[in-house]
Amino acid sequence: MTKLRITILGLNYAPEATGNAPYTTSLAEGLSRAGHSVHVVAGYPHYPEWTLRAGYTGWKREEVINGVSVKRLRHHIPANPSAISRLHMELSFGVRLICARWHKPDVVLVVSPALFSSALAMLRIRLRPRRPAVGIWIQDLYSRGVVETGAGGGKLAGLAASLESKVLRSADGVAAIHDRFKRHMVSSLGVTDERVRVIRNWTHLPDSPTSGVKEMRARLGWTAADVIVLHAGNMGKKQGLENVIEAARIADERKSAVRFVLMGDGNQRKQLETLGAGISRLHFLDPLPDLDFQRALAAADVLLVNELPGVKDMAVPSKLTSYFNAGVPVIAATDEDSVTAFEILNSGGGIRVDAAAPAALVEAAEALALEPLTAKRLAESALRFRRETLSEATAIAKYDDFITSLASSRGR
Repeated sequence: MTKLRITILGLNYAPEATGNAPYTTSLAEGLSRAGHSVHVVAGYPHYPEWTLRAGYTGWKREEVINGVSVKRLRHHIPANPSAISRLHMELSFGVRLICARWHKPDVVLVVSPALFSSALAMLRIRLRPRRPAVGIWIQDLYSRGVVETGAGGGKLAGLAASLESKVLRSADGVAAIHDRFKRHMVSSLGVTDERVRVIRNWTHLPDSPTSGVKEMRARLGWTAADVIVLHAGNMGKKQGLENVIEAARIADERKSAVRFVLMGDGNQRKQLETLGAGISRLHFLDPLPDLDFQRALAAADVLLVNELPGVKDMAVPSKLTSYFNAGVPVIAATDEDSVTAFEILNSGGGIRVDAAAPAALVEAAEALALEPLTAKRLAESALRFRRETLSEATAIAKYDDFITSLASSRGR
């Protein structure tokens, strides 16, 4: 087997525990275990809190995390992320990437988003006379995100689509995490079919814990009579969590057994806390460390994915891979033709209700509580999907093959 020098460029990396970071981290560590020399050039940890993680200081920093060499580059971190402030962050990181050492790689893997820093990295690569092979790993479709969240207006959406097309077409290969992503790249962004390989994200967590779950439920103050609907992860714009606030308000009015829990952080959390003040069936939890996080998922009665109306093609919620690992049924509040709806249907691990339909969300949770056999069947289907489709070993092997093929295309 060919051993390669691989450099991964991505804004997010461990110790960030949500979003793209866990996948970039798992991939780097998996490729390192396979015998490749792996280096990561990443930003400073800041997500989803949007504040610099304690202990990270200075202009740059080098560390080794689980055997992987990680170079940190300081960049702008917006306190209140908007389209313009995120652009500032990406460009500041991209400028740092242009000037950084990349350890003379055979292959460079660029993680997008962030699109604008990826574009600057691609510019540096293309200008080199004997350049390395380059692949782009698409975790979210950036231009679709601009359209579907309404961020920045039509001009920014057009700019993002044009830039995303140029960046993807300039790579030797593209890895997409979903078939819908590939379809959009080929039909709308001008990428040739043979350049795009679909490799799904995987469950990066170990098997769900079997001990300490009841104790965790008691520790969190959840009684046996409560029907806990837990949303775990980022609280940002595309999650549309105002819907959950309204659902909790309706649960209060109905004196329902359903209680909604928002666990995590994000740029919308403070606003959501203000909107939800005084609602007794709404609770906020700070992020939990790994094992406690898994126990909290397993202790819930329902796990929730909530999306803004109109969010259809931009992303596959990373939380789904963790949810399917927990052995708990999922409710997805999302548009009927969204990628998330497709994942729920394909896995058999949950049910869908319309986005921004808070009463329907409450009713779905109540119905699952009254139908334990249905809830059990959904949970078992989710676990089966996790075992058969979301295997980390299978995904890492596919990325190894993808990266090796990129190197071969450049004679490496």
